[in-house]
Amino acid sequence: MTVERRTWWKEATVYQVYPRSFADGDGDGVGDLAGLADRADYLDDLGVDAVWLNPVYESPMADNGYDVADYRAIDDTFGTMDDWRRVRDALHDRDIRLVMDFVPNHTSDEHEWFEISRRRGATADWYHWADGVDAADASWSSERGPDGEAPPNNWQSFFGGPAWSYDDEREQWYLHLFDPKQPDLNWENPAVREAVADEMQFWLDEGIDGFRLDVVNLLSKPAGYPNGEQSDPFNGTLRLVPNGPRIHEYVSELAEEVFDDERLLTVGECIGEPSVEEAAEYVGPDGDGLSMIFHFDHVGIGRGERLWEREEWSLTDLKETFDRWQEGLYGRGWNSLYFNNHDQPRVVSRFGDDDEYRRESATCIATLLHTLRGTPYVYQGEELGMSNPTFESLSEFRDVETVRTVENALAAGEVSSFEAIKDGLNAHSRDTSRTPMQWTTGEHAGFTDGDPWIRLHEDHDEVNVERQRGDPDSAWHYYRRLIDVRDDHPVLVYGEYENHTPEDERVWAYTRTLDDANTATDTAADANHDRAFVALNWSGDRVDVTPPQAVAGADTTLELSNYGETPSPGAVESYTARPWEARVYLLK
Repeated sequence: MTVERRTWWKEATVYQVYPRSFADGDGDGVGDLAGLADRADYLDDLGVDAVWLNPVYESPMADNGYDVADYRAIDDTFGTMDDWRRVRDALHDRDIRLVMDFVPNHTSDEHEWFEISRRRGATADWYHWADGVDAADASWSSERGPDGEAPPNNWQSFFGGPAWSYDDEREQWYLHLFDPKQPDLNWENPAVREAVADEMQFWLDEGIDGFRLDVVNLLSKPAGYPNGEQSDPFNGTLRLVPNGPRIHEYVSELAEEVFDDERLLTVGECIGEPSVEEAAEYVGPDGDGLSMIFHFDHVGIGRGERLWEREEWSLTDLKETFDRWQEGLYGRGWNSLYFNNHDQPRVVSRFGDDDEYRRESATCIATLLHTLRGTPYVYQGEELGMSNPTFESLSEFRDVETVRTVENALAAGEVSSFEAIKDGLNAHSRDTSRTPMQWTTGEHAGFTDGDPWIRLHEDHDEVNVERQRGDPDSAWHYYRRLIDVRDDHPVLVYGEYENHTPEDERVWAYTRTLDDANTATDTAADANHDRAFVALNWSGDRVDVTPPQAVAGADTTLELSNYGETPSPGAVESYTARPWEARVYLLK
């Protein structure tokens, strides 16, 4: 018997705010905390339960805040600590919890810890320092070190180029799995673990409700820094480094010291390709103490190995991935449910139809995420059906990963020109999701009175909050209703999932079932609706939908449809689904 305890974060809908692009309160063209505080009523009206706030710590912004120079200070870009407390209070006053994005794997090279470490001071061994090797004996090289010397191994940065840079002051190489301005902390050192725990405790003492832990599965590095695959160093690094030998020791220790409280939401980003079995070691009753993880299995579908490469994908591929996680973590942990975030392209462009059926496909895909077992995450603008913009030149991109990867590829002759990879970049670059939130039909879409830090989407006059809140049939109003329906029916939170159309290339139909075997003793189950049937037409065609025998003819209510006509009582019968139509039936 699987007994799922009731916790707020399982029942919550989490809204992600990328502050740089959400709302600008001071008119300098960059979103900030004042702008976020001013929009608290908007979040309340949408009905979300928590906000995940991307980093706002002091930072030189080499990676838009993921290079932290001081964990306890707010960067001037976003405001002051008083502005942050105003956000916290504005959210809490509306019963919206606040989850901070925390970066435990690396700091900025401008952090005091690194400045002292490079001088071999008190924090000398707080980072990964190593001597280089004779370039004549190595099959790898770097332009960042002394002549005749190669980095300690062939690891590649996830932003392109070697994962090691030479420091002239210390006369050694330091490890950075991301940008050279993001040196990796040495978690082998107990002093590092204690210091990171202290920084996290500072924010808990300020009254936050949890953490999103950036690339948490990279904390433990393979002993001795072994080389990755010689033939493919980048992917060799990606396969070798995550989930290192002491990772579960580190995460468990952090959980015990800092967030051993089920009232906190803790979600760990796990890059690479963690399996369901590996995920269960981080979460669940027998795991390290995290509430859930972010994995990338589903958002890796349709992507090639290079940033600009695209591959064919099918709905059955997507179903197989979701089925594996829905079934594999059942009773062993909790799923996060997302398509969009600050690192992923807009889902309506990726898996939907951002042209003729933008609203219908956006709401169909949203229905999936809000009716599966797990916690749904809404990324700013997703509730409007925002789509990928079109960047016309490399100079329009702001993302360090995109710019550096393309520049390296051009320099190495791997691609002939920007134009040759333009379409792929516009499909997959992280900047596709970072264009400003579209609030109004006015100048700069109501995001700022100044010049936006990154270009606006070309459709901002048509797709914006102002228009959609005035249209009861809009994607925004559907999201509002969808969040309400999930809130009202525990079967959509805790019910067991069964896919009835695993091989169908257009229809995704499944049931959720809530009974004594999966209802916690302290969970008030909806006695009138212990089953739900969800049918999604994942196509632009009209498609016949036949309910499975388990629900055909059952006494139901059509509780939600992205074509309206709800609620509507009656038996579940076969019907012809309109393009991208989504239906949610509740069975008595």
